[in-house]
Amino acid sequence: MTGGRVVVLGSIGRNFAAGMSGGVAYVLDLPTQRINPEMVDLDPLDDQDRAFLAGVVARHHAETGSAVAHALLADWEAAVDRFGKVMPKDFKRVLAAQAAAQRDGRDVDEAIMEAAHG
Repeated sequence: MTGGRVVVLGSIGRNFAAGMSGGVAYVLDLPTQRINPEMVDLDPLDDQDRAFLAGVVARHHAETGSAVAHALLADWEAAVDRFGKVMPKDFKRVLAAQAAAQRDGRDVDEAIMEAAHG
């Protein structure tokens, strides 16, 4: 994945997110031993993540009748805490540089290039 967001309700393979260069993956019952901590971070969910997940899982249930989504929605307050948030370290660095440049009135593209090329 090079950008965007994905929600995984099923199982993942070994070395999950190995080729992930951008974006965010939300994984239900994330087996942390299947990711490379040198490449990606596991972050806590914030309120925006929780709202996004609630909407996506509800839409998935409405469109597919998923039993997994139905079970999650039945006790959403407990279920949402079962999700892990995976984000590539390099992508986080670029987002932080972008936010800092915007805050400080600097050229955003220049800040992103600096962050992306170390």
